[in-house]
Parts: sequence; C-alpha cells; structure tokens
Amino acid sequence: MASVKLDDRDIKILATLSREGRMSKSELAQRVNLTATPCWERLRRLEKEGIISGYRAEIELRQVAPHVLIFVMAELEDHRAATFQTFEKAVAGYDEIMACWALGGGFDYLLQVVTRDIDSYQRLVDDLLARRTGLARYFTYIVTKPVKHSAMPPFSTLLGSDLQRD
Repeated sequence: MASVKLDDRDIKILATLSREGRMSKSELAQRVNLTATPCWERLRRLEKEGIISGYRAEIELRQVAPHVLIFVMAELEDHRAATFQTFEKAVAGYDEIMACWALGGGFDYLLQVVTRDIDSYQRLVDDLLARRTGLARYFTYIVTKPVKHSAMPPFSTLLGSDLQRD
C-alpha cells in the first residue's frame, strides 16, 4: 500500500480531529494555523485519499447500560484458508464483536467483545461453536477497569516528525 505524503499541517489536522473530532471547520483551521479554505481543501484531500475514513463519537457505555468488555484469544481448528474465511465471515455477523484482529504467532485472532453480561457472552461463544465456524479453543479475558485508551495514534513517532505535543 503506497503511503500518501503528509506534511506537518496534515499531521496537525489528523491529530486534532483524532483527539477532538467534533468541531467546526473554522475552529479546525484556527487550531492548525490555516485559513478556512486551505484547511478545508486539506481535509477533503485527507478524506478522498482514505486517510480519514470516518467520524464518530466516543460513547461512555457506563452511562448508557450495564455491560462487560471482554478480550478473546481465539485459536482455529486448522490453518486452511477456508477455515480462516469461515471464521472471519461468522465474526462479521455478530454486533457484539466490536473488533477482530488476525494475529501472527501463537493465537490466530484477538476479538474485542462488548455484551450485557457474562451469560450473553457465553451464549455468543456457544453459538460460534455450534455454527462450526472453525473455532477450536478460546481464552476469555474480562476487563475489570479501563487504564488507558487513546484515540490518537502517535503520529510523531510513526512518521518520525518533530511535532510538538499539545
């Protein structure tokens, strides 16, 4: 995948939006020290290039409903392409599975699951097993408290930029 050339202003736009996604375009322009039109053009280019893939709100689930956050390490029955495809297709069909990553070394997948309670989580796993999705073994890790969550990636580290921290 070819990377898009980004300058310090592009990085500032990305960093600002990833930290505080909800703001007017004029406020964004002011924050990154640009006038509105050039800022808007950069923003549209970042969206068009697929660097900004969407906007969303961070919801404090504790304020909405009881829930449990669970990470699951999954191991498949075998490593045939068809088994991986079957599992990935099945995972895509569960709204409770918030994220799923294929891993190299050790386990095959890491899943992030949010359900109402442990019983609903177990029903999800039982369903995955009953549907013969290729799941052989799974290891459940229940989150007891959040310690750190960052919506902003370390742009300066990733890109070797000399950006200052805000």
